[in-house]
Amino acid sequence: MNLMISLMINSLLSSIVIILAFWLPQLYLYLEKSSPYECGFDPLGSARLPFSLKFFLIAITFLLFDLEIALLLPLPWAIQMTNPFMMTILSYCLIILLTAGLAYEWIQKGLEWTE
Repeated sequence: MNLMISLMINSLLSSIVIILAFWLPQLYLYLEKSSPYECGFDPLGSARLPFSLKFFLIAITFLLFDLEIALLLPLPWAIQMTNPFMMTILSYCLIILLTAGLAYEWIQKGLEWTE
């Protein structure tokens, strides 16, 4: 019973906050809030400037290897299990897969900034 009351109160409060979040910004709309803002500079030209594909690829590669760190962080706690053999095999597979991906990027010259 306490769980149901807690869920109902949380649902009610969440609904109120969501409704307020949709209605409040419309009440106080003024020019500065609706104008585009880019690092303190007013836009002078088109916003459709060419984007460096090399920068994009390096950023995606960074995100993938950042995800690797997030996947490997729980390993010290997993080592404390009674049978850490499966955890060790899975972590080695993850590291081998990411090393193969890094080697592929390196061979395809995806990590070189200049051509």
